[in-house]
Amino acid sequence: MDRQPCALDVLQNKAARIWEKAGLLQTPITITARTLSTQEAIGDPEGDDFPLQKGKERLMEAVFLGSRGQAFTDQFGDFSGSLADVADMPLGNNFRRAVLVCAVNATARHLGLCDRTIHCRDKEPGQCAGLFSEYISARYGAPRIAQVGFQPKIIEALAKRFEMRVLDLDPDNIGTTRHGAPVEGPAKQLEVLDWADLWVVTGSTLANDTLGDFLGTKPVVFYGTTIAGTAALLGLERFCAMAT
Repeated sequence: MDRQPCALDVLQNKAARIWEKAGLLQTPITITARTLSTQEAIGDPEGDDFPLQKGKERLMEAVFLGSRGQAFTDQFGDFSGSLADVADMPLGNNFRRAVLVCAVNATARHLGLCDRTIHCRDKEPGQCAGLFSEYISARYGAPRIAQVGFQPKIIEALAKRFEMRVLDLDPDNIGTTRHGAPVEGPAKQLEVLDWADLWVVTGSTLANDTLGDFLGTKPVVFYGTTIAGTAALLGLERFCAMAT
């Protein structure tokens, strides 16, 4: 079945135009992506339930002319090629989508279009979550929140202040309650999104090709490093306070 146009297709096309305008598209520049260990990626975040720690995801990293960009994905591996290869790559699985996202993050960083493309470490995820709670309160008041993606420090911080429900794909999380917030699965997605006033969405929706499910209906704030370049190119609201 042919893939229908989606947010990732829009991203790929826009990135290709930017790369071409910058004179980079046909240049034989190599993009590499490598899988980072948990310790390399996030250090010790003072918790043991991050998806990275549980082996559910890995953080891939692209290096482009000294600039680095990362992406969370559940299908990981190595890639080497030119930007033209990335621009023409079919986006048929999570690995290929992660390669595109890594490349966009690294090149957007190189071109000065975005910053904070490297994941925070150690105590910083908890510090970021606290700042995120303050940001939401200042910008949106006291909304009911649907958090998409299991980021435990954000759940902990937001659940202290807001009424919230969490959507996740991991069967180990679905049906649990974390810090007073129920974690629900795809079967409840429409109900949870309709219930909420604000959606707080992980950038990992890029790699699993569900980003378009969370655009255009209600206010949405994306979080994390994965969506750094995409947020800049597509004009999406993003919060990521402690990344480098």
